[in-house]
Amino acid sequence: MPNLEPSALASQVGSGLLSFPVTHFDAQQEFAEDPYREHIEWLSDYPVAGLFAAGGTGEYFSLTLDEVSQVVAAAVQQVNGRTAVLGPAGGSVRSAIAQARAVEAAGGDGILLFPPYLTEAGQAGLEAYVEAVCRATRLGVIVYHRANAQYSAETLQRLADHLPNFIGLKDGVGSIEQMTHIYSTLGDRLTYVGGLPTAETFALPYLELGVTTYSSAMFNFVPEFAIDFYNAVRRRDHAAVFAALRDFVHPYLDVRNRVPGYAVSIVKAGLDAVGRTGGPVRPPLQELTPADRDDLARVIERAAVPALV
Repeated sequence: MPNLEPSALASQVGSGLLSFPVTHFDAQQEFAEDPYREHIEWLSDYPVAGLFAAGGTGEYFSLTLDEVSQVVAAAVQQVNGRTAVLGPAGGSVRSAIAQARAVEAAGGDGILLFPPYLTEAGQAGLEAYVEAVCRATRLGVIVYHRANAQYSAETLQRLADHLPNFIGLKDGVGSIEQMTHIYSTLGDRLTYVGGLPTAETFALPYLELGVTTYSSAMFNFVPEFAIDFYNAVRRRDHAAVFAALRDFVHPYLDVRNRVPGYAVSIVKAGLDAVGRTGGPVRPPLQELTPADRDDLARVIERAAVPALV
């Protein structure tokens, strides 16, 4: 299948729920392609607008360039055109360019551009970073706005004015004032993606800021719940949304927030809890303790997920 054109990708990404599949590893911490493909096949059967292969929940930060290529290629082949597949780029500008080109060569439809390495940078430097990556690929690029890569509305406007393949902004900061400024400045020129962990807790208020979609980690192990929740948000069904937050999302977050890094580990543990395969995480992440796994299983069981109507 040919890569999606940037404008088509922007429309696709904004049309429904997004998710970041976990990346499966074996006992030796090597990429386990067979269970990964099985997982992608399962997720692709649901009406999801896009999958971000080797993204944050997919432990992008622990993958080599070759592994990024392998993971994205496996996802593209398994999805087989049923939805969009985006891949990662980030780190140093040279690494980000190499990763973006690898995603394009692997058949990916777009790029999620993560922040550069931990160095601080001003707006001119961040602008040059985004421009370098956008000019290195013909794929649509969504910029991840978080941590040491927080972009002003003015910077984003300049980038949007001369980079047609800069198509979206994923917000991981959570500033209502900042997002209001960005949306009032750029309007529908960009597609806006909610990227705060866990995105479900911010989905309803963010909808009012022009953020029409978000990435759901929960989709990995409770896809029916995740899609029903998204639909409840889009129809502004406050009662259903807050009931789901109370009965499942917040108890889930209580377990997730016990240890830094559990945001990924708990998703793999969730797969195990529903009878599928999550597999291990790579260091420096750590596995849920047996007690935390038991608590997670009880949260899922008590909520009778999927239960949103």
